[in-house]
Amino acid sequence: MKVFKFGGASVKDAEAVINVAGIINLYSENLVIVVSAMGKTTNAMEEIAEAYFSGDKVNLDRLVSNVIDFHNTIIRALELPKLESIETIFNNLNQKFSQTPTTNFDYEYDQIVSFGEVMSTTIIAEYLNSINKNCKWFDARKIIRTSDKHREAKVDWECTKENVFSNIDAYFSARGNQKIAITQGFIGHNEKGETTTLGREGSDFSASILAWCLNAQEVIIWKDVPGVLNADPKYFNDCKKLNKISFREAIELSYFGASVIHPKTIKPLQNLGIPLFVKSFLNPEEAGTEIQSSLENDTLIPSFIFKQGQILISISPKDFSFIAEDNLSEIFEHFSKNGVKINLMQNSAISFSVCVNNKYNRLEELVLVLRSRFNVEVTEGVDLFTIRHFDSKASQFINQKGKQILLEQRTSETAQFVIQY
Repeated sequence: MKVFKFGGASVKDAEAVINVAGIINLYSENLVIVVSAMGKTTNAMEEIAEAYFSGDKVNLDRLVSNVIDFHNTIIRALELPKLESIETIFNNLNQKFSQTPTTNFDYEYDQIVSFGEVMSTTIIAEYLNSINKNCKWFDARKIIRTSDKHREAKVDWECTKENVFSNIDAYFSARGNQKIAITQGFIGHNEKGETTTLGREGSDFSASILAWCLNAQEVIIWKDVPGVLNADPKYFNDCKKLNKISFREAIELSYFGASVIHPKTIKPLQNLGIPLFVKSFLNPEEAGTEIQSSLENDTLIPSFIFKQGQILISISPKDFSFIAEDNLSEIFEHFSKNGVKINLMQNSAISFSVCVNNKYNRLEELVLVLRSRFNVEVTEGVDLFTIRHFDSKASQFINQKGKQILLEQRTSETAQFVIQY
C-alpha cells in the first residue's frame, strides 16, 4: 500500500483532476490519496475567514459565491451530475456564515478554511467512482486527532493510529481489486470534535501521518517540479535535481525553508524507514527524488534556500547586563506565546538577534512586550539566504553588488546570511 499526496496545483481544474486519475492508473496496489484544496482555494478561504470575522458581509457573499462557482465549473467540466454530497457541503458553508463568529479568529479560521479540502476530495472521489475506480471518501476531521491549538495543532499519534486502523485499514483489509482511500490533507479534529489544522502546507504532513499509521510501502508527493531541486527556479538559474538524499538532509533543508517538503513530514517516515519520493505530476513516470536513510549523496551538490520578506530583530538589555540564560528564557517564552518562528538566531554577551517571519501578524504585539524589558531594534524587508554544503563558488551570490550583509553565521555544513538590498 502506498500513500500519495496531491497539492492544489495538481488538482487546480478538471484537466488536472483527469491527470490525477491517469497517474492512479499507473499503479495496481491499494492507495491512500491525500488531497489539498483545489488551486488557490486555500487563499480564497482565508479571505472568506477574514471577511466573516470582521463582519464584512458584502465582501463575504462575493467571495463565497466565487468559491462555489469555481468548484461547480470543475464539476461540470468533469461531466458529473449534480452532486448531493457537494451541495450539502455548500449548504453547510453558508449555514456557518449565518451564525455570529466567536471572538477567537484562529478557531474560526480552522472551521472555514478546512472546507477547501473537503470540497476537493468530495469532487475527486465522485469523479474516480464515475470512471469505475473503487474509491471511498474518508473524513480526516474524524480520523486525525490533534490538540486544541488551532492553526498549528499537534498530533495525538496513538489516538490517530486507532482511528486509522478502524477506518482506512479496515477498508483495505477486505479482499478484492485495488482500493483507493481518499482523504483531506491539512485538517484534523480535537477531543471536542472541533476542526483543527496542522499549519500552512500541512497536507504533506497528513500524508506522512497516515503512512506512519499504516506502515506504508512508500509515500509519493506529486509536485509541479521534477523532484527536490537544489534551489528555487523562481530565484536561481541552472537548478539541479537532487536524485537521492537522506532523511537527515531533507529535515535540514525543510528546517531552513526549502519549499518542496513540509518540515514535519520527514520524521515519522524516518522512524519507520518509509521512503519518500517527490515526483512531477506532469511527468509521472520519471524517477523524481528519493528520500531515504543513506547519507551517501548528501554533499554532492550545494543547496540554496532563499526566504524573502523576513524581519531582523536585535534585542539587548536596557541596563547593559549580559544576555544570560534567564534573559534568553524570557525572550523565548514571548516568541513562543506569540507564535513567531525563529529562522536564525545569534547572540553575543550583550545582544540577541533573530531573523523571523510575521506569519500570523503578531510581531507588533511581540515587540511591544519585549520593549517593556529590553531595547529592541526591528529591521523589516530583509532576506534570509541559506547555503547547505557551501563552497567558494556557491558563496559568490552573496558578494554580488548591492547586497548588504546584516548578519552572518556559519557551521561546517551551512552558511546563513541576512541581507538587505
